[in-house]
Amino acid sequence: MAKRIEISGLNAYYGKTRAIEDISMTIEPRSVTAFIGPSGCGKSTLLRTLNRMHEVIPGARVEGKVMLDDLNLYGSDVDPVAVRRAVGMVFQRPNPFPTMSIFDNVAAGLKLNGVRGRSRLGEIVEKSLRGANLWNEVKDRLNRPGAGLSGGQQQRLCIARAIAVEPQVLLMDEPCSALDPISTLAIEDLIASLKDQYTIVIVTHNMQQAARVSDTTGFFNLAAQGQPGRLIEIDDTNKIFTNPSEKATEDYITGRFG
Repeated sequence: MAKRIEISGLNAYYGKTRAIEDISMTIEPRSVTAFIGPSGCGKSTLLRTLNRMHEVIPGARVEGKVMLDDLNLYGSDVDPVAVRRAVGMVFQRPNPFPTMSIFDNVAAGLKLNGVRGRSRLGEIVEKSLRGANLWNEVKDRLNRPGAGLSGGQQQRLCIARAIAVEPQVLLMDEPCSALDPISTLAIEDLIASLKDQYTIVIVTHNMQQAARVSDTTGFFNLAAQGQPGRLIEIDDTNKIFTNPSEKATEDYITGRFG
């Protein structure tokens, strides 16, 4: 299920403003890759290019190539909706559909993809909630509103919703920034368990979190304010945090800036 992502010469724009410049990297399957760096250096922009969410913004465009195994995600014959089905996303703040029950939140994407039958939907909803380590907490209240859950539970509900449609890649944009430490730990444990099935890419401002959950870390930075973000270095997480190749990476990790 998990697939390799190859990014080559990627540039992303908001109108005439280039947000990221000449990004090239490989993201391995069945692993967690973390993007770190100061605010405004293009981490979340890059993340959104991986499932073609960037182009939803008026005036936004992408140059370069993103390969999901042997599929060019920006090929002229590729349906962006199909890309977003294969590359799921979990956002910074939990965003369950407020008027839907817990069950219907998880089943929403399945119904859009044509899955019918309460029994079949029920099987996948249970599997997804179990996969998100949430089933035991909600199994007796599946018909209650998803918005009634705690913040950490809501974020796990959103992860269950994302994995219900069986994506190959899971993108997470600061998934713990709005959560308390206990909920954060639950999400981190979940990420560790999900990486055996998915390619996971996470944006985080929490360097300790990147060190805990990721196998590979990419550090992004700006040459100057107003300049596009660039990938400075990407390597094994342990190496990035103990012996980085670039001085800028060391300066950021040790708190000299950012």
